[in-house]
This record gives sequence, C-alpha cells and structure tokens, in this order.
Amino acid sequence: MAVEHQIRNPLEWGVDQVRLIQSALGLTGRALDGAEADRYTALPLVRRIEVADLRMVLVKGLADFSAARTDVLFLCLIYPVVGLFLMYMAFGYEMLPLLFPMASGFVLIGPVAAVGLYEMSRRREKGQEVTWADAFGVLRSPAFGAIVVLGLLLLAIFLSWLVMAYAIYFGTLGPEPPTSAGAFVRAVLTTPAGWAMIIAGIGVGFLFAVLVLTISVVSFPLLLDRDVGLYPAIGTSIRAVMANPRPMAAWGLIVAGGLVLGSIPLFIGLAIAMPVLGHATWHLYRKLVPR
Repeated sequence: MAVEHQIRNPLEWGVDQVRLIQSALGLTGRALDGAEADRYTALPLVRRIEVADLRMVLVKGLADFSAARTDVLFLCLIYPVVGLFLMYMAFGYEMLPLLFPMASGFVLIGPVAAVGLYEMSRRREKGQEVTWADAFGVLRSPAFGAIVVLGLLLLAIFLSWLVMAYAIYFGTLGPEPPTSAGAFVRAVLTTPAGWAMIIAGIGVGFLFAVLVLTISVVSFPLLLDRDVGLYPAIGTSIRAVMANPRPMAAWGLIVAGGLVLGSIPLFIGLAIAMPVLGHATWHLYRKLVPR
C-alpha cells in the first residue's frame, strides 16, 4: 500500500519546531529553577560605558582573533558551511522566501555559536595557551546546563522569527511560492507588495534582534565567568542594556553590519566576522561587568 507524503509549508513546520523547543525549555527550566532558586540573591554590578569604548573592545577582539587565527578559522568554517546549507535548503525545497530570514537569523543565534570563542578569550585573558580545542572547554563549565537552556531559548526565538517572516510573505507576496529566483527578486524590488514585505520584515526583525541582544549580550559570557544561574545572568544582561542604551544600540548595529557583510560573499566572510565579533563580545562583557 502506497504511503502519500505531504510536504508542509514552512509556517506549519516552524510552529511545530517552536512547540518542541518550548516543551524542552519547560522541562529543563524547571530543573534549573529548582537547583538555582536559593543559591544566589544579589545580581552582579553593571558599569556605564561610552560608545567610544566599543573601539577598544573591537581592537581586543581582533587581537584575540590574530593570536589564534589558524585555530579560529578552522573552528569557524562551520558558519559558511551552515550558510551554504541554508541556501541549498531554500532553493531545493521551495523555501526561497525564507532565504534572507534564515541568513539574517545568524544575528539571533550568533551568541550561541560564539560561546566557544568567549571561552578562548577567557583563557587567553588568564595567560593560558589557547587552541581551537579549548573552545569546547565550555562543556566542562559548571553553568553548562544554564548555557544550554539559554541556547534553546535563542533557538526558539530564531524559529519564531522564521514563522513571522513566512507569515509576512504569506500576507504580501504569497501564498504561492515563487516560480524562480529572478521572479522573486523582481517581485520584491518592483512591486508595492514586495516593498511592504521588506518594510514589515525589517521592522519585525529589528524587534527580534533587540530582544536577543538584550537577554544575551552579557548572559553567555557571565555564565562562563561565574556560575550565577540562568535568571541572574539574563537579568544582568537586561540591566546592562538598560544602563547603556546608546553604546548597546551602537554595538547591535556593529554586530548586525558585520554579520551582513560576512554573509554577502556566500557566507564566507562569516569565518572572519564571527570570531572577531565573538571575541570582542567577551571584552565588552568585561567592560560592562566588573570582576
């Protein structure tokens, strides 16, 4: 008896994935809450910084990258590979409208991908010799469980962004898939519906990016540096952003711009942009949170 396979649209697929992540977050979150609830009471202090401080942060990030260039390039080759795989998925499974949302989604899941780079910067800061294998030292961190949960949270946000992006396409240029890449580009750039999709997508994507920046810019490095627990780490990250709105807005633009530029030449530039920004984020954390 033949079995008929039905290909679901990206909206249905995304909703299912978000539900799975939410379920995992609920189970793991309850376990972490029970382990951390009574252990920590005071949140770490947060400094005020200036936009000019970001230059030194980037200089230090570039120095970390230069110190272990070969190792970091090897480690970060995964990003272009993932990017090219996303392109294949988009063209091979008629998910062309999600190509740009998937590429821009690097901004949302970048903090997870950069955790190993934070660990390398942390070790170099202590004067230790660093190789690409040290990036996996995060697996031995006492806060590894909290890091995993926070990573799952960002993954859920990324999947939610894909669902919203497809919903925007569905309400503007959809619901039919594009007949070709050329036809899709022409429709996006030369029709009122295409411009409506661009404007709505940029607006919604901006909100997702602000959310991720707010909850993750300090929390991942803080969890590696101190076993403070998931909720204090997120709380400290939120306070750091609230106390430094202009520098954090500038940092968000720097990260977004760097990742966009790294994605343009077939994602190859991400092998450089990601490690520099990742190392720099560690030094930004050092600026924001005193020892």
